[in-house]
Amino acid sequence: MRFEVSRRVDAGPAAVWAALTDVEQWPKWTDSMTSVRLLGEGPLRAGSRAVVKQPGLLAQVWQVIEFTEGREFTWVARGPGATTTGSHVLVPEGDGAVTVLLGLEQRGPFGALIGLLLGRVTRRYLTMEAEGLKRAAEDALY
Repeated sequence: MRFEVSRRVDAGPAAVWAALTDVEQWPKWTDSMTSVRLLGEGPLRAGSRAVVKQPGLLAQVWQVIEFTEGREFTWVARGPGATTTGSHVLVPEGDGAVTVLLGLEQRGPFGALIGLLLGRVTRRYLTMEAEGLKRAAEDALY
């Protein structure tokens, strides 16, 4: 199962990227996150791990598996019978704005079932995250 949402953000790529990669601050601009805590030191990068707690869901450890500075990062959370992959992509527009693509994919023996059971919540949370990121970047919080 794959879910995706996109939003145009009328802010420069640097501001959007700063908000997107400051994962510990996500709960300040989206109600879809209760807490995010990086495990280890330094900025978000390939190999970084974070514990993410969302309302109504169990805390999960996410690990960054792909990271292209200023452009995109992908992280995964593994559980019994399913691997969840979250993608975060910035697409610069010609007028200085950015289109943000947020995706979530469930794979594995129980991936489709989890996607069906949590589909409504997943879509709602992705939308909340995209809207929150848009507000944070456009309001010059970064």
